[in-house]
Amino acid sequence: MQKYRKIYILYTLIFISATMAGCSRKKPVPDVSHIPITVKIERFDRAFAGIDTTNVAGGVKLLQELYPGFTNDYFSHILFLPNTGDSAGLTAAVRSFLTNPDIRSLNDSVGKHFADQSPLEKELQQAFRLAKHYQPKFHAPQVLTFISAINNYGAITMDTILGIGLDMYMGADFPVYKLIPDLPEYMVRRFTPENIPVNAMTVLYQQLDAPREEATLAEQMVYLGKQQYWLEHVLPETDEHLRLGYTPAQLKFCKENEEMIWQYFVENKLLYNREGQTIARYIGEGPSTQGMPAEAPGKIGAYTGYNIVQAFMERHKDYTLEKLMNTQDAMLIFNGARYRP
Repeated sequence: MQKYRKIYILYTLIFISATMAGCSRKKPVPDVSHIPITVKIERFDRAFAGIDTTNVAGGVKLLQELYPGFTNDYFSHILFLPNTGDSAGLTAAVRSFLTNPDIRSLNDSVGKHFADQSPLEKELQQAFRLAKHYQPKFHAPQVLTFISAINNYGAITMDTILGIGLDMYMGADFPVYKLIPDLPEYMVRRFTPENIPVNAMTVLYQQLDAPREEATLAEQMVYLGKQQYWLEHVLPETDEHLRLGYTPAQLKFCKENEEMIWQYFVENKLLYNREGQTIARYIGEGPSTQGMPAEAPGKIGAYTGYNIVQAFMERHKDYTLEKLMNTQDAMLIFNGARYRP
């Protein structure tokens, strides 16, 4: 009996040690509670849906006064309504939109699904504070919600505004998505509320950094890697597969085949390729990556780029996240990483 007790204690100690080791690998999250950023999401979607259809012109005018930096662009570039200079045409189009039974049903569904925005406000507030901590030039945007009539506008930026298209996060089983033939399954599975912070912080990152024109695949990978490294720091509680847009199985495939993925790029002489269509094959969205096993996710270049940036930061302990983001020379990062899985 004493022998079994010793074995049990041994296994218990091993389990505790392994658990502590796993916890120690997680990056510490700085205390940013002192940073004066508060997020209050404004429900543009409710204000728009609440327009009195017997006085559409007055409702549109009020909306333009309340949201001057968003309303006209929303009509023109998201709903594709007539030019706002034609007030009669716009009024008729808005009335037609708001009285459409499908749109009314969509508005009702969104209203019920996202009745309470406080959890999202807290998550975005923490992300904005962390972004300000790591990148002092970051300015927290005004946050508002809208519906795009399933036009695939999940998160957008317009100057100092972050817009979130709630109808693109109704859950993968939302029946309306199944009625739209050009919405593939690999996209629909990401139409969930947990993807809102990732998409929101991604479009905000794109305001802070951008790859140079005619960048090579290696440079595009570094750009995506910097993006992922930033997301890891501003959304520290978000799972890696969500940040990358993969399924857990796809991320597992990448981790188990990291060397094969890298060798594929090297052996096919792809890293210094500048041809747009070729590059898009490895950094664009898709159900899988052409030329690789079916388990390989689309946008696989983001995974490799993330590893490259991590390798660079491991070798250059003097680099802060701010310094990394301010380094526009992608090849300096690529060569300095000496990435060899």
